Amino acid sequence: MKVYTDKDASLDALKGLTVAVIGFGAQGRAQALCMRDSGVSVVMGLRPDGDSAKEAKKEGLTVLSISEAAKKADIVHILIPDEVQGDVYAKEIAPYMKKGKTLSFSHGFNISFKKITPPKDIDVLMVAPKSPGTEERKRYLEGFGVPGLLAVYQDASGKAKARGLAMAKACGFTRAGVIECTFQQEAFEDLFGEQAVLCGGLSELIKAGFETLTNAGYPPEMAYFECLHEMKLIVDLVYEGGLAYMWDVVSNTAEYGGRTRGKMIINENTRKVMKQMLADVESGKFATEWINEYKAGIPNLTRMREEEAKHPIEVVGREIRAMFKKK
Repeated sequence: MKVYTDKDASLDALKGLTVAVIGFGAQGRAQALCMRDSGVSVVMGLRPDGDSAKEAKKEGLTVLSISEAAKKADIVHILIPDEVQGDVYAKEIAPYMKKGKTLSFSHGFNISFKKITPPKDIDVLMVAPKSPGTEERKRYLEGFGVPGLLAVYQDASGKAKARGLAMAKACGFTRAGVIECTFQQEAFEDLFGEQAVLCGGLSELIKAGFETLTNAGYPPEMAYFECLHEMKLIVDLVYEGGLAYMWDVVSNTAEYGGRTRGKMIINENTRKVMKQMLADVESGKFATEWINEYKAGIPNLTRMREEEAKHPIEVVGREIRAMFKKK
């Protein structure tokens, strides 16, 4: 894959253009502030009477309604949640996406699954940091940045890639490196990774380990430390130097036990399930399920949130974390 760095990008591609950032969550805040601090003309598209608008104004950002921002801007950068983008785009953004404008995202979901169908005479691109917004902003202020992805879905002007790279540079991503991909590659890999490993797989593995120990009579506090608290320590090692570094740092006993027993957990059946999960993502089955869940008022998600909040690992966890707070 092609990797772009600072030398491949120029902020001149955004000269004279205004970027409307739609949304002021973690990503909206971070990207808007980084672009503003890099000299880019930025306006926010928000509900004027909402809390986000008040916070954005405190940061010195110009706040308009979403419709006003979409009308005013040359580049409309949508950073609101996936599940609401389609409706918001149709009602408040689509009327202003005229020839010569650019529609931009930080996730490929709505384009890949055709929840948003842009007109053919505009540029459509994606500039996606591989980091939470808080870390992204922190690294920018430190003078560096986080890695990012760049994708061009439509290049009506012939300038889409240059403008996407300029946005990435303004956010600090090209300092670390920006990989070129497609909307579908980003969307499919991101959803699969969240479901199978980072969020779904990890949380279920933690709970299963905790339940195995406590059901066998071990103290829940000890099980919490072993299966949840220490997870961060291991992940930090992997983040710092990869799996090999993690194996090198842990004890020989931990390494032998992990290498010989880990495959009992992640076995061929697990891999078959992962393949099916990926197939459900690629086919759009998961996207349809999630959008229908949202439109129904998220009843299943609400139930799962309530159930997990009562799980013993959460109950004992709150007690243990309270012990660590500075008095």
